[in-house]
Amino acid sequence: MPIFAYKCQSCSHTFEMLVHNSTVPECPKCQHTTLEKLLTGFAVGGTGSGMDFSGDEGGCGSCGDPRGPGACSMN
Repeated sequence: MPIFAYKCQSCSHTFEMLVHNSTVPECPKCQHTTLEKLLTGFAVGGTGSGMDFSGDEGGCGSCGDPRGPGACSMN
C-alpha cells in the first residue's frame, strides 16, 4: 500500500495518506475529496550489492603499486 501526498483543492491543506486500492482519499481537515496528488521523493532501502556512492576510492595504497590506491589485486 503506497503512501501518497495530496493537496486539498478546497482548503489547500497538504497531507500524506496510506491509500488502499478501493479507498477514496479525503482531506483530514475539511473532508473534501477533490484532491491534487503531489509528486514526492522516495527512498530505496535495504541491503544488497548495489552501487556505493560514498566517495571512497578504495584500496589501501600499501602495496606500492605505481598505479595508485585501488589498482592492485589486494583490494
